[in-house]
Amino acid sequence: MKKYRLYVGVIAAGISLLAACGQQGGAGTPADSGMKGMKMEHAGMKGMKMDDSGMKAMAMDSPNGMPVTAMHRETVTPVLAVLGKVGYDTRRVSTISARVSGRIEKLYVRYRYQHVDRGQRIMDLYSPELITGEQDLLFLLKNDPGNSALIGAARQRLQLLGVSTEQLAAVERTGRASATLAVYSNYTGHIHEAGNTMPGTGPGLSLGSVTSASSEPSGMPAELPVKEGSYVEKGQTVFQVFNMDKSWAVLDVFPENAGLVQEGDAVQLVPETAPEKAFAGKVDEVLPFYNKDGKTLVVRVYFDNSRREIPVGSQVEATIRAAPIKGDWLPATAVLSLGMDRVVFLRVAGGFQARKVVTGATDKDQLQILSGLGPADSVAVNAQFLEDSEDFVKPKE
Repeated sequence: MKKYRLYVGVIAAGISLLAACGQQGGAGTPADSGMKGMKMEHAGMKGMKMDDSGMKAMAMDSPNGMPVTAMHRETVTPVLAVLGKVGYDTRRVSTISARVSGRIEKLYVRYRYQHVDRGQRIMDLYSPELITGEQDLLFLLKNDPGNSALIGAARQRLQLLGVSTEQLAAVERTGRASATLAVYSNYTGHIHEAGNTMPGTGPGLSLGSVTSASSEPSGMPAELPVKEGSYVEKGQTVFQVFNMDKSWAVLDVFPENAGLVQEGDAVQLVPETAPEKAFAGKVDEVLPFYNKDGKTLVVRVYFDNSRREIPVGSQVEATIRAAPIKGDWLPATAVLSLGMDRVVFLRVAGGFQARKVVTGATDKDQLQILSGLGPADSVAVNAQFLEDSEDFVKPKE
């Protein structure tokens, strides 16, 4: 019986408390007049009620108020801060191929990254085919010197095998066939084995940058896999030569700024290895696809690197000055990102309402609004403050 009386007392006290709260609510005190319709789940702006359409709205007519802003029309010149790396210009990658089948008798280059000059002797090839061709020429010169057609054809055949004019003249002058063919480089740059990827680190050959060649002991250049005594086939690429006189600065532009960058835009680059040697350039190429690793747009800036002041593979900081844009702008804090959608909190009677917008360019701390708002619409300055991850439903289109 005592326990029953205790339960009745508790219930009666609860009813009295609810009645008192109802009377106080009817008084319309200033403290609660701006919070009607709000779920008081916790302090601040956590709770938001749903209207009939499932739209989240929030009453914010508190004495302090919520700062609001409106779009402003302005012409801006976006300046994009991006990062990138220095890479070899793929247009200046050359190959040294065997023009005759044979065995490598002598190598004059030994290590990867070894510098070679145009006209430098690279290797000597022993080739039975070469010896046969020289003997045929010498036979014609000795036994049928007046047959200019056959002699000319024999000379042309040797030249197609890679015999230089000087070598050919020496064979005719001495009357002896040479067992080896000297192979010279027609290019200047760093030597690498055939089929090697671009040396350094970066997004890859297809992007005009650099990729890892191989692991090498610190301070020790890797020895080339091509050895004396190795056999090569006619047409086989034996070496590659990378020339860094002209290099690319390969820059990564985030997707939201992809539409701003165009060929010819001015660029200022600051190398990490030599910050005091910042230089100006321009966007030479905007690749028509995203970098699959970083999900960024790849932009290339072509520059003179003949003095080797900026190592390939080093990082650069760059600022791209895009073309001027005229449009409607909001502070970036007023726009909330919800995956693929962007929303603002529109000021309506009695509170705020989520409104989907379409954004464009980004310039410093402001976003371009392409659609979704009118010139007279006011939105909350800080959309993040009004976000409610538990109660937020679908924004109004």
